[in-house]
Formats: sequence, C-alpha cells, structure tokens
Amino acid sequence: MKKLESIAQFNEMKNEGQHVFMFSAEWCRDCRVIEPILPDIERAFSDFTFVYVDRDEFIDLCIELDIFGIPSFVAFNNGEEKGRFVSKDSKTQEEIESFLAELPA
Repeated sequence: MKKLESIAQFNEMKNEGQHVFMFSAEWCRDCRVIEPILPDIERAFSDFTFVYVDRDEFIDLCIELDIFGIPSFVAFNNGEEKGRFVSKDSKTQEEIESFLAELPA
C-alpha cells in the first residue's frame, strides 16, 4: 500500500484515477488487526490504488473530510467521492470488501 506523503499528492491522486484512502495511525489497535488482510483486499480490488493516510500526520485533512474515527476508508474516482466507510468501530474483512464491492462505478 502506498503511503500519502503530502496534501498535494492527495489532491492529485483523488482527482486522477480510482483511489481508496485508508486513514489509520500507528497506535490504532483496530488498524493493526486488519493490517494482515489488507494485501488480500488490495489484490481482490485491484481496480483501486490503496493509499495509507497517517491520521496524526494529516489531521487537517481528516478534519476537512470529517474523518473522526479510524480505521476509515474513503474512495474517490477522478475527483468524485464514491463512498466512505468511516467510523470509530473495528472493521472486518467482510465489511471492508462489502463496502468496496458496493461502490458505484
């Protein structure tokens, strides 16, 4: 999974192609729990580029996007937000895959 390096990179990625931004943090226990399943999810949904966003490093972006719980996922396709799975609750592989499968084209 790519790691977001800057706000400029975020804006470029969200506006070009299909990206799923995963908001996380090193200290987040629920984020560490899903870490081992993420490569399988990335392979299953290879139409998307998955990007890790460190919540602590990009707190202003989180505020702008109303990301108040992690792990959270926000999908963009050519500048348009296609969906979000945003909450403070832990997430299962099935829930994440269901969210991605139901995203509009």
